[in-house]
Order: sequence, then C-alpha cells, then structure tokens
Amino acid sequence: MTALSTMHVRRIGGRSQQLLASLSLVSPPSTSKRKLSTQTNNTNNLASSQSWSEEWKSLGLGARLPKTGSRLTNLMFVQMGFGVDQHGNDGSSGSGGGATKAAVRAVRNAIEFNSIPGIIEAVPGGRSEMLISVKLGIPLKREDSSEPMEVNLNEVAKVFPYGRLMPIEVVVGGLTFNTGRIVRELGDVDDLAVCVAACVSIGYDSGKRGGEAIHTMHDTKDGS
Repeated sequence: MTALSTMHVRRIGGRSQQLLASLSLVSPPSTSKRKLSTQTNNTNNLASSQSWSEEWKSLGLGARLPKTGSRLTNLMFVQMGFGVDQHGNDGSSGSGGGATKAAVRAVRNAIEFNSIPGIIEAVPGGRSEMLISVKLGIPLKREDSSEPMEVNLNEVAKVFPYGRLMPIEVVVGGLTFNTGRIVRELGDVDDLAVCVAACVSIGYDSGKRGGEAIHTMHDTKDGS
C-alpha cells in the first residue's frame, strides 16, 4: 500500500492555506472546529495509508475515500462512543499520542457492539458504498488554549473495514482528568488522562439536493 498523500485546508480569517503533508500527524488550526480533506493517489483510494491488521490487509478491508461532492443526505444509523487513555498527555511534546489512542478507542466503542446487516439492502451499492461520518470531541491542549489536542486521523480512519469515510470532523470536547499516578515505563510525564467522545453516523447520498438541510430529519410523531 503506498503512502497516503493529503491536502489539509485550513480556514483562517476567511482565507485558505493549503498544506501538502503526510497524514502521520495532524496539527489542528487555530479554531475549535476543523475538517480533514484527503486526496490520495493509491490505486485502492483508501481513507487510511495503513491497515488495521495484516488479516484485514490480506482481505482487502479498509474504508475508502468518498466520491467527489458526496453528502450524507439519508441518515440511517447514529452511534455514540467514548474512549479513554489514562496515560495521555497534553500534546506539549508534539506526540499527541494520548488524544489519538483515546480517539481510536472512542470510535471503536461506537461501532464494535453493533450489527447492521440491513445496510446491504438499504444502501444503494451495499456496505461498500455507505457513507461514514465521524465527529470527534477532543479536549483542549491546555486550559489556556482554544485548540484541541493533536490527533493522528490516519489511525482513526483505519478502524473502519468498509464504506466511504467522509472528512473527519474535530471539535473541542471530551475532557481531561488526573489519575493520581504516573507510570514512567509507559512514557508518562504527568498524571493526565484523556477522554474523547465520538459520534459515528452512516447512511448514503441519494443524489437529491435542495435547501440547506444536511440530511432528512424525521419527527417521531409522523408514524414513519
């Protein structure tokens, strides 16, 4: 599998700055909300340059990038999860390891206890064409910062075995707390633990456009 090339687009003061980089470590822009836009030249059009396991790699599993202009117009399933790294850090060293591990655990927590066999019939093109939307609540780097901790979105992307992964959205959220212990053998520099919240939504693009609504919403009283 070839290395994934990405285009990060930052919106700062209404202007766009395009940065060509690898997806090994993503530093958030000076805003509490950002999205990662990816472009790749690998033949499989995969969302991550890595595979979750050798077994997945041999089976060709891994979410792909969405088609240009895709929108999740038909929302079918919304899953929530959270993940904790008790040996996280505030990212001051530049590793961002704590937030990454907690984010991966949050996404796995959201999806690994569910079975959605009906997706094969409900989504045009089956599960390989279903759209996956991920929103992560990441704690602040520091109490005096307005930016979330750094997180390696490549690690998050490789959690999904199939479907088309939309740009991952990161907002300030989750929490940090003190555990009262330091395990230096695990690289601890303090007793800070990191908790990340994740929302994983799946559905498909009907191709219909109109209005500002991102997806069709249903009233529980409408009987449908």
